[in-house]
Amino acid sequence: MRTLSSLEQFNDLVESEKVVFMFTADWCPDCRVIEPVLPEIEESFNEYTFVSVDRDEFIDLCIEKNIYGIPSFLVYNGGEEAGRFVSKDRKTQQEIENFLSNLPK
Repeated sequence: MRTLSSLEQFNDLVESEKVVFMFTADWCPDCRVIEPVLPEIEESFNEYTFVSVDRDEFIDLCIEKNIYGIPSFLVYNGGEEAGRFVSKDRKTQQEIENFLSNLPK
């Protein structure tokens, strides 16, 4: 998984790729729970670029995009938001895969 380094990179990725942004933080226990299954999810959905976004480093982006719980997922395709799985709840591998499977193609 790539790591977001700037807002410019965020905007470039939104416009140029099918991308899944995972909003996370080092201190987030629910984020650590799903960490071991992320490589498998990425492999299963390899048409997307997966990018980790540190919530603490990009708090203004989180506010702008209404990301108030982590881990949360925001998906873009062709410059448009294609879906969001945003809540404060712990997420399972199955829930993440179901979310990604139901995105518009």
